Amino acid sequence: MQYTGHSWVMVMDRLECLFCARRYPLDVFEIFCPFCHEPMLISSTPRKRSFALDRSLSLEKYQSFLPLAHVTKTLSLGEGDTPLLPLDRVRRKHHLPPVYAKNETINPTQSFKDRGTAVAVQKAVSLGIKSIGTVSTGNMAGSTAAYGARAGLRTIVLLKADTPPEKIRAAGIYGPILLKVRGDYGELFAASLEIGRKHGIYFMNSIDPLRIEGYKITGYEIFQQLGGRVPRYLFVPVSSGGHLIGLMRAFLDLKEEGFTEELPVFVGVQAKGCSPVARAFAGGKARYSSFPHPATIAHAISNPAPPGGNLVLKLVRENKGMVMAVTDAEILAAQRELAELEGIFADPASATVLAALIKLSRRQRMSLKDEVVLVITGSGLKSMETTERLNIPVHQTSLSRLEKALRTIGA
Repeated sequence: MQYTGHSWVMVMDRLECLFCARRYPLDVFEIFCPFCHEPMLISSTPRKRSFALDRSLSLEKYQSFLPLAHVTKTLSLGEGDTPLLPLDRVRRKHHLPPVYAKNETINPTQSFKDRGTAVAVQKAVSLGIKSIGTVSTGNMAGSTAAYGARAGLRTIVLLKADTPPEKIRAAGIYGPILLKVRGDYGELFAASLEIGRKHGIYFMNSIDPLRIEGYKITGYEIFQQLGGRVPRYLFVPVSSGGHLIGLMRAFLDLKEEGFTEELPVFVGVQAKGCSPVARAFAGGKARYSSFPHPATIAHAISNPAPPGGNLVLKLVRENKGMVMAVTDAEILAAQRELAELEGIFADPASATVLAALIKLSRRQRMSLKDEVVLVITGSGLKSMETTERLNIPVHQTSLSRLEKALRTIGA
């Protein structure tokens, strides 16, 4: 490890730009390619990688695939090892092939963000970084604050000026420095990285390369939980793009190491009311354009200018995937089906994956031998306002008429 004045550099790990193939030493404060201005990814020193499934922590099981020389157990909150649940009732209703839900709501702060935060915080501590931060109004804010508290790091969360009070409390309970910022959200993202470079604050934002490394673990777990098989289709919600990029990299790792010869059909999903990447994919474009006037119930993926959008388009096209968009009505219907048929209360962003699967199955024939995995990224308990649109009947009766009321409603 070397200190270079304003940052810490890990010599053994490098960053690579997939657009121009340039490589640089890993620097957590410089994550965009100076030439292409696109986000860079970790390019670790080539080595034989393997699983250590007898270890207790998810990070330890897949450590050889990660840029972590050591895993400090006390920094973990028990992230990972989430269940892969068969959705048999959904499958039968829609005449689908075998469908599974990778339920990321089981993570410590109820979202997939914990996987990326866990890796980024491990690296931050190993580099001697004392201050971390993020720009977020939801799951990433709470996750970063929780892991920052666990590690005893000074944690800063930058929020949009109109962030709802319940979102602020969900992150604020962990004791970070909370700062509402007026102005454009995309410009705030860029400003945070510049301030971080100047003051030694590691802003582990959505497209951070170490955060993306953590998301890879979900893919390795899916492979193991399917008995060493690759699903035919993998559906993932898309906001900034980092989560889908991480999952694609995971299966590319597995192929490179000889664990499989196949890749899933990667299906990124956006809400139609804010779908810059899906719109670019449908138009055959290599780069997206910012989405004007976003309006969708899936707030967690309402990102009009996703920093990883161009990289998603590149990787999806290179690996024969696709990006789809679904309407709010389709999202709400899928959310309710997941809850009523399978007992999974997903947030609207997560419900997009089931909506997309149903839509795709109606457009093209899917073999009943295909296996489909839907990644459920966050809990509906964090977006209760969406349930206001649902018609949830509530019956009433007196105690003396309870038994008769139950017979009447068919209970």
